[in-house]
Amino acid sequence: MTGANPAQTAGPRDPPERGMTTDDQTPAEAPPAPMPPAGLALRPRGDSAVLELSGALTVHEVTQLQARLERLEHPPEAIDLSGLERIDTAGAWALLALERARAAEGTTLRLEGASAETTLLLDHVRRALPEPEEPPRRERGLTAMLERTGRSVAAGAAFLLDLLGYFGLFLARLGRTLRHPREFRMTALVAHAEEVGYRAVPIVGLMAFLIGVVLAFQGSAQLRQFGAEVFVVDLIAISVLRELGILLTAIIVAGRTASAFTAAIGSMKMREEIDAMRTLGLDPATVLFVPRILALLIMLPILGLIANVMGLFGGALMSWIELGISPSMFRTRLLEGTDVSHVVVGLVKAPVFALIIGVVGCHAGMQVQGNAESLGRMTSQAVVTAIFAVIVADALFSIFFAQVGL
Repeated sequence: MTGANPAQTAGPRDPPERGMTTDDQTPAEAPPAPMPPAGLALRPRGDSAVLELSGALTVHEVTQLQARLERLEHPPEAIDLSGLERIDTAGAWALLALERARAAEGTTLRLEGASAETTLLLDHVRRALPEPEEPPRRERGLTAMLERTGRSVAAGAAFLLDLLGYFGLFLARLGRTLRHPREFRMTALVAHAEEVGYRAVPIVGLMAFLIGVVLAFQGSAQLRQFGAEVFVVDLIAISVLRELGILLTAIIVAGRTASAFTAAIGSMKMREEIDAMRTLGLDPATVLFVPRILALLIMLPILGLIANVMGLFGGALMSWIELGISPSMFRTRLLEGTDVSHVVVGLVKAPVFALIIGVVGCHAGMQVQGNAESLGRMTSQAVVTAIFAVIVADALFSIFFAQVGL
């Protein structure tokens, strides 16, 4: 009888020992032990308190460290870092923030026992922390007030000269396009005319209609006391045709168009499209300024005429309802008591207002820097400047026409 095969007669194999694999019986790699969290311990050192940190101080333990620090009755005077086994930039920032907070309170916090790696990390984070900017000291007194006033006047004069330079640039590029008609961009002119003129008709017409209604209502309430209700027609006609029609139209257009010009040109400057235009040999003033300002020059007088018509219509309607002045009587009184010079005085202002709005909007767009904050600031500044300049120009026109007898 042959002997049994040892492989068949042997019993089940013994299980491998702990830490050994079943294939090659080599020790298995044990997973790394988790780093203990940052621990806090206070130990007295005379009259002071030293805070000992041990374990790991990373982004996961920063919140725990700050919470435990807030629960301490007395803030530590020193922190012992000799027990730290690991620290990252978040932990270093927490320690340095605590150090800065104590320095702001007039005390010092010492970081002791740090290893060479921890010291190097703390130095890197300390250099990267932003330094708090101290607000500029505002000097008082007559000399400081005169200096601020002088600087404001000088800045205003420089701003006016800059606007005058942009106006001259527009005139130069307009003259060039007249000498070289092929360089004129008719498509851009039509598009901008539609945007600044045609799309503004509803709001301008509604505004002028309501202004006429208000003038008729308020005028009738006052003139009825003297039995002079019929003179409300003269009040509406002179106010709308001479002043309010074109002035309020220019204010609305300034709010719409100056902001649109600034936003469009400023966005192109932020995306470096204007630099690309110069690289391609295109003049930004010819391509961007001339069509926009010329569209305003053409459309603002038309909008002024629409505002005049709608203002008279609103005044006539309210006069009919409130005073019983029929439309035929209103028309008769309007033609007899209103001279055509009032219409001329109102419409003469329109090109000047258009130039002011267009130049201010294009100038503000070119002042935009490479960030959205600058775009928003310059857009708001363009609207405010355009409206203020329009009102000042209207006041100067009123003084001028009063002096010449118109």
